[in-house]
Amino acid sequence: MEEQFILRLPPSVAERIDRLLSENASSSSDDKSLDLTFSEDGRSGTFSIGNDHFPAFLLDLPGIVESYKTYDDSVLIKSADIGQMIMVKEEGDSVPDEVEYRHGLTPPMRDARRRRFRREPDLNPELVRRAEKDLQNIMAGGTAENIDVEAVEHEEDGEENARNASKKVEPKPPEKPDVPEAGTAGGEPDRSDSDESDYSI
Repeated sequence: MEEQFILRLPPSVAERIDRLLSENASSSSDDKSLDLTFSEDGRSGTFSIGNDHFPAFLLDLPGIVESYKTYDDSVLIKSADIGQMIMVKEEGDSVPDEVEYRHGLTPPMRDARRRRFRREPDLNPELVRRAEKDLQNIMAGGTAENIDVEAVEHEEDGEENARNASKKVEPKPPEKPDVPEAGTAGGEPDRSDSDESDYSI
């Protein structure tokens, strides 16, 4: 993978660079020297072309942009993931107040950070710090602080009820009524076919 970034220039500067790239290398031009330097914060700097200097800013794009290259105009090969853009402005233009750029590179991605992404939840920083501290205590083998005792007792009561429910005696199956079996009650014994055949002779 290559390291790439997007360089966004004002129209006047873009025309000068386009003219510089299309000219023959042997021709003389005042715009031949290009330079980009950043200050210590790494987010603001100066873009120089010839004797002119323009303010430049490193901004984070709202999404990742994939770049591809091709050697035969049919097969595309991914070359990089681009997540930042260097924006060069004219002297006197407004300075970006945030390091995250609001818009994408294409018109459908205009104001993408507000329209296409979920807002960050409004969390109390003290609550986050307390939860983080409790989690570190638990991971170190300790216990969490400020536990709600009622919730713990309620959970224990629920467990006892579950245990008692599992100990319930299963009901016995209902007994069958006493029915005399055939041939055991008083009276004439059952005749078989063989007895009837003897009388018929």
